[in-house]
Amino acid sequence: MGETRLARHMFLWCLSAVYMFAFASVYVQIPGLYGNEGLLPARWMLRVSGKSVWEQLTDSPTLLWFGPRLGLDTQQCMELLSLSGALLSLAATAIPTLRDCRVYLVLWMLYLSLYQVGQVFLYFQWDNLLLEVGFLAILVAPMNMPWGWRLHAHDNMTFWLVRWLLFRLMFASGVVKLTSRCPTWWGLTAVTYHYETQCIPTPLAWFAHQLPVWFQKLSVVGTYVIEIGGPFLFFSPIRRHRLTAFYMQVLLQVLIILSGNYNFFNLLTIVLCFSLLDDEHVNFWLCRRTPREERTSLQTLLSRFCLLVELAVYALLAYWTFLYFDLKVDWDKKSVSSKTAFTHFEFNRFLKLVTVPSIWIGVLSLTWEIVTAKFKSACLKGVFWRLWSTVHWAVFAVATASMFAISLVSSLYNIFKSTRLLDCVKIFITDQYCALLVCEIEFMYKPGNVSRAPPVVTPHQPRLDWQMWFAALGPQTQSPWFSSLVHRLLQGKRDVIKLIQTDESQYPFSQQPPVYVRAHRYKYWFTAPKEDGSFPQRWWRRVYVEEFYPAVHLGNAFLEHMLAQHGLKDKPPVRQASETWLPRTLKFVGDHVRDVPAPLLLWTLFSSAATVCLVNTLCSRTRPPQHSHCRPAQPTSEQMAKKEKEERKVEKKNKNMNIKEEEDEEEDAEGEDEKDKTKEMVEEKGKDDDATNEEDVDVSEENEEDDNDEDEEQTSEEKDHVRKRK
Repeated sequence: MGETRLARHMFLWCLSAVYMFAFASVYVQIPGLYGNEGLLPARWMLRVSGKSVWEQLTDSPTLLWFGPRLGLDTQQCMELLSLSGALLSLAATAIPTLRDCRVYLVLWMLYLSLYQVGQVFLYFQWDNLLLEVGFLAILVAPMNMPWGWRLHAHDNMTFWLVRWLLFRLMFASGVVKLTSRCPTWWGLTAVTYHYETQCIPTPLAWFAHQLPVWFQKLSVVGTYVIEIGGPFLFFSPIRRHRLTAFYMQVLLQVLIILSGNYNFFNLLTIVLCFSLLDDEHVNFWLCRRTPREERTSLQTLLSRFCLLVELAVYALLAYWTFLYFDLKVDWDKKSVSSKTAFTHFEFNRFLKLVTVPSIWIGVLSLTWEIVTAKFKSACLKGVFWRLWSTVHWAVFAVATASMFAISLVSSLYNIFKSTRLLDCVKIFITDQYCALLVCEIEFMYKPGNVSRAPPVVTPHQPRLDWQMWFAALGPQTQSPWFSSLVHRLLQGKRDVIKLIQTDESQYPFSQQPPVYVRAHRYKYWFTAPKEDGSFPQRWWRRVYVEEFYPAVHLGNAFLEHMLAQHGLKDKPPVRQASETWLPRTLKFVGDHVRDVPAPLLLWTLFSSAATVCLVNTLCSRTRPPQHSHCRPAQPTSEQMAKKEKEERKVEKKNKNMNIKEEEDEEEDAEGEDEKDKTKEMVEEKGKDDDATNEEDVDVSEENEEDDNDEDEEQTSEEKDHVRKRK
């Protein structure tokens, strides 16, 4: 796998945002759930004894033991921890320097402290998942402070654990649907019930529920392909396989987010999917050009072979899908029929066949990452840095291998194990003097009023509404906390009422608590469009089933028996908290924050952090580079390898240029020699010509002298002849 620096940054940034959602969502619900007058007071979980702090931490690892030292009771200490976690994660989302391994250690400890006393309202699978992902983030995150540098040779090795967790989550989620022997999942009809049987559906769920049955069944087939077949592509050596698996998983999570309010769970799953990306693909998203190297003939041949293997895997996956789900296209009806073409025995045999190979795939993939990390650390320059990197590699290799070994024996996730018809508990209030007067308490989020549209509350999780949904799946004896809810409503506790309605004016007994409370069980279904295709006036239709909780009042024998049986009776008065500045500050913040609807509060915090990130990014592009006095970052092995490769290219280029220059010099020298020879020949020829010319001149001079002599002789002869004649 290539460089993953940008993918890790995206993972840590998104995880910080998810932490912020989780802490802020819990913070606004603490008084009603865990307060001194809440449903399940957290102080009952922390028994005061003569043990030391270390012994108390050993029994229950939570920072709430230090509350009395700060002058805080258990409720105020929970508020302090959740508020600190929300602010710290918000700062980590906005400031890149705070995405440090020690910051994520603090966030993990804060959420674990709340989890230890959260009881049934914090024991959801996504809370366990957040703790596991948060612990992995401690290994993945860099150590930015105070020097701003660290070795990066082991980054891919620790980041691999996130990919392995994603494999476990998705593969287990797909397998458990079939191993549960739920008839709706085996009959491929689960989605026809899923949209209306969710705890808190969205408005789009109503429209999705109206889709044809054949399409609903086909979507179940697609879910099996994504959750059972897709995870094996996570460890493929072919890069496009991992990218395909990434988009498959994200598509599934986005569709779930659009059709249901599952708090931060699906967002956290998308965060895990970033482990399938590399920097090249992230740069593609950011429209950044990456230099492409020239391929040799061998690399070209290998890439074509990988393409053939990739297409063969897709074809094999499609073939198995058509074979085992008996897909047939009906062109006349414009539909696709599907059914499970295998038995439960065959599926169990398949699981036995792939379980051991899947573990070995993980072992081989992890081994490759460990060996690659060791090679990178060995490529560093300098004995000290090479030794220091080797120590880092050894520590993180042991930690990674240990986490992998623990994951093999830990419990699997079983998300959406079965689908049931929605049994929605409704609470009715009857006046003591008029038994015919019935007033229904309307919850903010869960289905109630048949004419009210489903809300959108993601990423907030109204934990009381979720537990009301689970309580409706069985008798009230399986939900002991429900007796505490009835008791607090009869007492008119304001903190509990705010869990039902933030706006107390919408609560029918805001002025005076009810005298009687009872609960009935109803079944809810989505309505269907009218025959002319228009939308109905109501979103829901419901049918009465049975009484869930009998009519009770304060002091009722049945209510007192249930409270005493489950240890929910009011304990002696709690110790009065001190009136220092810290408790007063917590009370001031809580009174102002809890009046804001939780989903609006969460998205406001996220928008502010995202705005700060955007402004910092824009400023960093326009800001001139500044010299820093801190120690420069030690280059990573990838950077050093890339630098060495570039240096080799430059050396090769310079060598070629030198060779060319030498050849040019030789050619110039040969040319100069030829010129010199030519010049010498010309000079010699010139000398010969000059000599010849001189000889000619001499001959001509001699001839002239001879001529002159002859002329003189002739002249003297003529003179003699003239004398003789005279």
